[in-house]
Amino acid sequence: MAEPSLQLRLTQKLALAPQLQQAIRLLQLNRIELREYIQEVLDTNPILERTEGDAGVEGAEFEPLEQAAGEQSDPADLQEWESESFGNEQWPESSSFEGYSGESQIADTSADSLREHLLWQINLAHFSDVDAAIAEAIVYGLDEDGYLHDSIEDVRASLAPELLVEEDEILAVLHRVQRLEPVGVATRDAAECIRVQLSALPSDTKARDLALRISRDYLELVALHDFDELRKRTGTNEQTLATALELIQSLEPRPGARYDNRRDEYLVPDVYATRVGDSWRVTLNPENDPGLKLNRYYIDLLRKSGGADADYLKGRLQEARWLMSSLDMRNQTLLRVSQSIVEMQEDFLEHGEMAMKPLVLREIAEAVGVHESTVSRATTRKYILTPRGLFELKYFFSSHVKTDRGGTISATAVKARLHALLAKEPHSNPLSDQELSELLQQAGIMAARRTVAKYRESLGIGSSNERRRLYRRSPLEK
Repeated sequence: MAEPSLQLRLTQKLALAPQLQQAIRLLQLNRIELREYIQEVLDTNPILERTEGDAGVEGAEFEPLEQAAGEQSDPADLQEWESESFGNEQWPESSSFEGYSGESQIADTSADSLREHLLWQINLAHFSDVDAAIAEAIVYGLDEDGYLHDSIEDVRASLAPELLVEEDEILAVLHRVQRLEPVGVATRDAAECIRVQLSALPSDTKARDLALRISRDYLELVALHDFDELRKRTGTNEQTLATALELIQSLEPRPGARYDNRRDEYLVPDVYATRVGDSWRVTLNPENDPGLKLNRYYIDLLRKSGGADADYLKGRLQEARWLMSSLDMRNQTLLRVSQSIVEMQEDFLEHGEMAMKPLVLREIAEAVGVHESTVSRATTRKYILTPRGLFELKYFFSSHVKTDRGGTISATAVKARLHALLAKEPHSNPLSDQELSELLQQAGIMAARRTVAKYRESLGIGSSNERRRLYRRSPLEK
């Protein structure tokens, strides 16, 4: 029998104060989710109430907030719980954004119903606390089709510093999320989506193994309808190949499509970018103002009461103060991050996509003085209205491609150049990816053929063979 012994272990844990937890949660919410959360608090906390003429009320007219990036609210105001109102600045009589006349009628691509469906399953799937947090970060990174465009490193950064995990932990949770309903969600591309759905089928499914092989190695031939070459490479007969292809075609390449509710929601900008003289100014949408104040009746009641009633009201008062402080922190962070992005992408705002600069989360984090995960939360599903249109803040972040002078150019700018080249290509002889790569290199952009193919596919443009067939069907020829 083993002798009892004492062992000393060192573990690293990060404990978050409730106020910081609330601030983090509010920062990652979009406008609609934030409004719903505030309404839930109002329904349960008698200390809080709406201010008269609340700017956040549905359908209220609004103008951009005239609070600019860098202007800080007085923290001492938050210490005085007898302060009656919060954030009730007076809006200007006329908008500082010329030509804007109401909410932007652009469909929201957040696909909330898919997210809620997945989060519901995660709550029932016996995930550990750490795995559940990872799974939620993955779910919040999905697009309307159910694809995960964030890299594993991006997911890891979004969890830090509150949660420090390794990449293999994220991959393990990702594989579990991909098996949730709808199967294939959270995959990185159509090929992986098909493989996950095939792997989830019973092992005795007819032609499943061949379909897996095709999805892994020969999907390009399927897209080109080159079935003769496909039959040669797989070494199978026509009937078996047809069965495998029928199985692949029965799968759902867009697992989130059935939950798509973009027709029912519209985007409203969180911030505005306007040109003021020689510089750009960022202002908040007044709907970001929560329009909250403390209820004087219950404040007076708290002064007079005692016992359990006083304890209850003190708890609700503390909850109200935390909420108001967290909302103020959210607005300030969003404003500072947006201003920093605009300053770094001035060339894009003035000259368009070809002038977009490479930008990563770390650069904005260093400029603002926050962690990368804070920037990630502040830019996810938050939108900015500029003279060039409405964009998600994440749009301004882009990887880079090297130039022949040793510098870099953003992937967005490369895509814009690529799109311009394809728009002018001769219909009788469409440009191949190799030819496009050579043309970009002549312009000083060192983009390999595979990089060109990836960017072309992301633009939704087919290969040269596909475009040639499309041009043949068109009566217009260059």
